[in-house]
Amino acid sequence: MTQKQILIIDDDTDLSLILSDMLESYGYGVTCAADSEQAFELLADSVFHLILLDINLPGTTGFELCRELRRASTVPVIFASARTSETDRITGFDLGGDDYLPKPYSMKELLSRVNALMRRTYGFHQEEQIVTFGNVSVNITARSVLKNNIPVSLSLREFDLLAYLCEHPNAALPKERLLQEVWGAFSMVEASTLTVHIRWLREKLEDNPAEPRYIKTVWGIGYLLETGGQHET
Repeated sequence: MTQKQILIIDDDTDLSLILSDMLESYGYGVTCAADSEQAFELLADSVFHLILLDINLPGTTGFELCRELRRASTVPVIFASARTSETDRITGFDLGGDDYLPKPYSMKELLSRVNALMRRTYGFHQEEQIVTFGNVSVNITARSVLKNNIPVSLSLREFDLLAYLCEHPNAALPKERLLQEVWGAFSMVEASTLTVHIRWLREKLEDNPAEPRYIKTVWGIGYLLETGGQHET
């Protein structure tokens, strides 16, 4: 299982650091933003699996940020706020929030909410997640790739793209979804960048990149990883 990444958006930097230390000690990767501008910059460059979002932010509100986010992404959002009225809670859910945690809260309760939402959204794999197709073996857990039992060197983005294809085998994945999930919800990356990365993966993994057996183009939609029924161990 690849490390799940959490984005904390809160102008209370001391609290964010405390939360980061706690969540990182339980195996999560954590990044912090103090305002919406910084948050959108991070969302443009990175992929996050969960967002912990305060409502009262400098220059805007968490509600407005969530509304913008939901136009491009379905990433789970937990509102965490000192605003505890029923109206605020309903607004948070109506805008696409997945949970609402009133401040002050205990670290134990926050961790429980985060773990539960991660399980509901992604599931937990207790053992190594390995996907095999043809003579290629992708160890998503260890972030390693073998072809004919020889290690294949991939860039970080190439591996992230391959891992996402492996996690959705034999499914036609739209280009827009791949760009959103691999490059980030607010990334300005062009579709041509995805095309180039697909070509690089084919050159490294396919026996005949010009006639790919596994990483296939689905015309008018995007790409598909055909595993031939082979999947995880």
